[in-house]
Amino acid sequence: MQLGIIGLARSGKTTIFNAVTRGSAQVGAYSSSAQPNVGMVNVPDERVDRLAAIYHPKKTTYATIQYVDFPAAGESFGKGEGPAGKFINDLARTDALIHVVRAFDDESVPHPEVTVDAERDIVTMDLELAFADLAIIEKRLQRIETELRSLKAGERDALQRTRDLLQRMKAGLESETPVREQGLTPEDWRLLEGSQFLSAKPLLIILNIGEADLPRRAELESQLRARHARPGRDVAVFCGRFEMELIELGEEEAAEFRASAGVTESGMAEAIRLSYALLGLISFLTAGPDECRAWTVAAGATAPEAAGKIHTDLKRGFIRAEVIRFEDLVACGSEAEARKRGLLRTEGKQYIVQDGDVLNILFNV
Repeated sequence: MQLGIIGLARSGKTTIFNAVTRGSAQVGAYSSSAQPNVGMVNVPDERVDRLAAIYHPKKTTYATIQYVDFPAAGESFGKGEGPAGKFINDLARTDALIHVVRAFDDESVPHPEVTVDAERDIVTMDLELAFADLAIIEKRLQRIETELRSLKAGERDALQRTRDLLQRMKAGLESETPVREQGLTPEDWRLLEGSQFLSAKPLLIILNIGEADLPRRAELESQLRARHARPGRDVAVFCGRFEMELIELGEEEAAEFRASAGVTESGMAEAIRLSYALLGLISFLTAGPDECRAWTVAAGATAPEAAGKIHTDLKRGFIRAEVIRFEDLVACGSEAEARKRGLLRTEGKQYIVQDGDVLNILFNV
């Protein structure tokens, strides 16, 4: 899973990246030739640790997320030229976007729009994502019109349906409705032939506050969520500088500092939790003496689809899955005891994998 981090210059975007990835990317304005910062993060999952305590495996593997911190939008921002224009194709390949919005005051770090106004910056980025999508739609419509002129009447049906769909999407974007909220069907997406639209991607808005506002963090998050959260779009409030400074501390000491500031979980943990929820993801587990591991799948995935995450051969030759709930396995202390108590069950190809299932895939290729 890859998440793209975007935002205005001096929004604290790279500070948030460092806090979430435990990275050490240089904080400050990018040059025009700068490349994105990339960081890989293990998804914290105490279930993997608990299983490792039972099986004592040779290897313990967590699910991972890749965060890509894209260069900040420059002078073209707000002029309809899109965020980080030359990186649009890279942004399109991400699974979701994180928009870091500045809400802290710091005279030594002037806001590019002079004043700090989170609502303005949220709206402006929404418009920029829409501008990027409108540019894609305009180019596609031009190609379709050219192709239609060269086709016979009986050959135009699919292209005309695609044109009509794109025109509806264009109208929606122009009325400030992002693609994710336009109710596109699977058939619509088939007509679009894999086109990637930035406003279709799940979006997490992170309000980057100053340390003085930490006591109001929950209040601010509630207010912002009421105004901006909807399906495929959520809100979180972080103090990027506070979280980045805690990277240097041990886990216990960092937890004490968070508790004293009224922060219940790390910025990394919250970002990952909200990202999973936005993308509709769950984790299933595999366990044994060789490896204990967490795997990520979309909620609603069948047992063969989950098996395919482990290896394509397991999906191709899937026979059945042995399933134990994580809680049952831990309570029993071993697979053998779970089987003895009747808590290990066999499921077929139609089984919908649940978060926390421990799977053993039986297959034949």
